[in-house]
Amino acid sequence: MAHDRFIAHIDMDAFFASVEQLDHPEWRGLPLAVGDGPRSVVSAASYEIRKFGVRSAMAVAQARKLCPHGLFVPVRMWRYKEFSRRVMAVLQHFSPLVEQASVDEAYLDVTGMERLFGPPEELAAAIRAEVLRETGLTCSVGIAPVRFLAKIASDYNKPDGQTILREPDVRAFLDQLPVQKIPGVGGRTLEILTGLGVRLAGDVLRHPPEFWQQKLGERGLWLFELAQGLDDRPVTPFTPAKSTSAENTFSRDTRDPVVLRRWLLLQSERVGADMRAQGVRGRTVTLKATFADFRRITRSRTLSEPVQDTKSIFETALALLAELNPRQDLRLIGVGVSQFGEKPRQLSLLTPETPARPKTALDNALDAVRGRFGKGAIVRGDLLDFDE
Repeated sequence: MAHDRFIAHIDMDAFFASVEQLDHPEWRGLPLAVGDGPRSVVSAASYEIRKFGVRSAMAVAQARKLCPHGLFVPVRMWRYKEFSRRVMAVLQHFSPLVEQASVDEAYLDVTGMERLFGPPEELAAAIRAEVLRETGLTCSVGIAPVRFLAKIASDYNKPDGQTILREPDVRAFLDQLPVQKIPGVGGRTLEILTGLGVRLAGDVLRHPPEFWQQKLGERGLWLFELAQGLDDRPVTPFTPAKSTSAENTFSRDTRDPVVLRRWLLLQSERVGADMRAQGVRGRTVTLKATFADFRRITRSRTLSEPVQDTKSIFETALALLAELNPRQDLRLIGVGVSQFGEKPRQLSLLTPETPARPKTALDNALDAVRGRFGKGAIVRGDLLDFDE
């Protein structure tokens, strides 16, 4: 028996800001933005601060003018990644086909799942309830016959809402859909469409595909397909991450070796913790630096053995910084590790292997304490009085 195709899109509500409000109950209900440096941008905006016109990707300086009494807090990407992993684990309960699209959104192919979870309305409600139960956070769910419509639908009843589109509803939905809601339409493309009198997705069908190919090239053909509700892209299950990194923009440019060293240690801790949580090791350590004049530079070193311990990552990053020997102030520094996977090691037939204390023993102990009591429960001595 053939099943109607159903794709679900799950989008966490104001994810970074919601995590901060969950971790700090006293901030709940207050206007809050994630991003606090004078030269930073807003990474996430709570629904309370959006009422003042603050949006993600807006300069923090501009956001502060719009909402002077708002809370502006630093980005804690390690924390958001922890919650992201928990959300993705929940979604695995609802379908074997889960594709993580970003840290706070995912697609599920839920075709044929009615027998287990009931109709799409009940499935969407079950997903929302389970995510809330396991994380304390709300999400919004869109379910539709194709990917791009599921993504649009998940945005329709935010926060903590759901929208279900069935095949017979698609044409009427598209006929009234503002064309800028179609993923990939923005900026210059939107200007061209507006100039052609195209305001709604349904307006695209007034012209044949050849017209759109002439106006927009391959993007025009893609737009014509979406305007018909066609999108055959499958949900591709999770593919392991190939790298992880941490970086920070300074509130004041610096080349002070003590300050840079402490930033590298903090970032190496974050990168190592993320790798240990994923159960991966990497062979290439990369140092990223942006100078005061915005010139960017990277330096990499590939190690003989894959690592995941903070000490190895930090020492390699420190050596790369010494090689760089910046003679001009830096505005940003970052550490990354890539080339995940174990490299086969040649064992000696002559020298017996002696079990060594794993390099990650200290890190594992720190991870365990922080996992139970929070990130600030234990701090390395070198970072004890470090003001991030």
